[in-house]
Amino acid sequence: MEGFFKHVMTLPDSRTPRWVVVVVDVLLSFVAIALAYLVRFDVYSNKAEVLKEWGVLQSSLPFYIAIKLLVFYVFKIHKGLIRYTSFEDIRRIFLAVTTSTLILLLGGLVRAYWFDGAYLLPMSVLFTEFLTSIILLVGFRFAVKVIYYEVTQKPKVTKGVIIYGAGVSGLITKRTLERDTTLGVHLIAFIDDDQKLAGNRLEGVDIKHTSELEKLIQNNAPQELIIAIQNPNKNNVSNVIDVCIKRDVIVQTVPNFKSWINGEFSLKQIRKVSIEELLGRQPIRLNEERLFEELKQKVILVTGAAGSIGSGLVQQLLRYHPGRIILLDQAESPMYDFQNELIKEGYGEKLEVVIGDIRSYDRMKRLFSALRPEIVFHAAAYKHVPLMELNPTEAVRTNVLGTKNIVDLSDEFNVDKFVLISTDKAVNPTNVMGASKRIAEIYVSLKNKQSSTKYITTRFGNVLGSNGSVIPLFRRQIAQGGPVTVTHEEVTRYFMTIPEACQLVLEAGVMGQGGEVYVFDMGESVKIIDLAKKMIKLSGLELGKDIEIQVTGLRPGEKLFEELLADQEETIATHHPKILIAKLSNADESKTAAIDELIQLFDRQDNFELVKQMKGIVPEFISNNSEFSNLDHE
Repeated sequence: MEGFFKHVMTLPDSRTPRWVVVVVDVLLSFVAIALAYLVRFDVYSNKAEVLKEWGVLQSSLPFYIAIKLLVFYVFKIHKGLIRYTSFEDIRRIFLAVTTSTLILLLGGLVRAYWFDGAYLLPMSVLFTEFLTSIILLVGFRFAVKVIYYEVTQKPKVTKGVIIYGAGVSGLITKRTLERDTTLGVHLIAFIDDDQKLAGNRLEGVDIKHTSELEKLIQNNAPQELIIAIQNPNKNNVSNVIDVCIKRDVIVQTVPNFKSWINGEFSLKQIRKVSIEELLGRQPIRLNEERLFEELKQKVILVTGAAGSIGSGLVQQLLRYHPGRIILLDQAESPMYDFQNELIKEGYGEKLEVVIGDIRSYDRMKRLFSALRPEIVFHAAAYKHVPLMELNPTEAVRTNVLGTKNIVDLSDEFNVDKFVLISTDKAVNPTNVMGASKRIAEIYVSLKNKQSSTKYITTRFGNVLGSNGSVIPLFRRQIAQGGPVTVTHEEVTRYFMTIPEACQLVLEAGVMGQGGEVYVFDMGESVKIIDLAKKMIKLSGLELGKDIEIQVTGLRPGEKLFEELLADQEETIATHHPKILIAKLSNADESKTAAIDELIQLFDRQDNFELVKQMKGIVPEFISNNSEFSNLDHE
């Protein structure tokens, strides 16, 4: 039967002849009247009753057939393409059957009252035949439609899918996948972190515990896993993704329900998992009450506000209802875009946007004088290691002189707190950029001893997705078809998300009482080459086949691994498990004069003299793979 329909219905212009449809409809009408008589006699009767009824029906049957043919023709129920039966076709059938029944009823009344006293059909048979005819005629068309679909349209299963999350989001994802029948998806199972759900079924699909994922993949060879949990445990998600990467399973994720279009989830919203989600950790718990107390209605200055960390800080600060936030940056276009983004979110009245250079003391003094910030978050800096190695003067002008300007003005204008955003590259620096940030740390620490302003330093590693991060570089290289460039197979780095870094900066700034260098728990360091491999896999590409990794060699000043503490530094625990206090070394008063001398060296345009002075201020600054390495032997 299936082969017959497949043959007939897939031929070009293979419509079933109209006369066949007419014949089938009449035959179904005969079946309807036969079933009606069976109901009338409760499926049992004696021979005499049957012969009596047949005598009545025999004379009425030609009229019955003629009425059916005429009415069906008038309503053109045979014209519709059966495989595309629609509500309009059902409406026509209903009207046709109703009309024929009314004609038979009227004809029966005429015969009974004006001729031989007998009805064309008994009333009970007539009404039963009416209902049965509709059911059979509509049922026939839908049966053909279903068979046609099953034979010609039903797709073959093209991919097996596992859904991570057996909650509401997982169920909605399942139903959405099944609604689009063109996908050819076979849902293998749900997995969930809740051990109590394991062994149950959700709408006929097995639920397994997350720990069974590897075995599930091995036995069923799925092509995809979809993460459908609104607030997942970051560590569990990371483990699931690692298993999928190892087993060549594509990982996708369902967006937060807030981004669903008109509250409804669409398959088009499913996206590939990002590397940030793989490396991200559990959300940080902040002292919200203390943050509101410290930041509410305050005038806050954020330098480098258009940058990755600066903009992230601004977005975090706005949650605590400051009086005003001064956004300072020299980058006009990024600032314009960021300002418009914040205005769109309804924060326009809270903002004071300033285009200016922290290296200009006079410009910064006018800013402090006019706007009187109470808290300063200093995020403005040059941070690209290779570029600063080539341009040490600019590194010092921005990271040292610029910082000194903001530090001194914070003291002069009685700022309550100053928070420096530093870097792990300032620890045992091997490059100009790291050394310049270390000198900034030292100056901030020295100033804290002389001022009523509380000066605080925060120090952390690489921030995922920030400007200059390796992540955007790898994304561009993968999008371009490679190669993905890694400087050394053994290079490792610490990573943290932008929101996580900014939240910890705020928490440290609030708890700081002046003089502290706060070090953040960055988790485990990550091999950059492993990071590149994971990003390639998450992009759905195959290393060595679709794209290559190229090892280019360490760049000037680059370390194999970063440190968060210098050899001489120790740490003190705080109330927050992710924040430690480092005891800063080498912060004696003579450093102030040495920093002033460093700044005066700008005019000489002698990079070697400048870097030599930096090494004098920071004795642990030992250049690596750099033209300045010779200075370490003098």
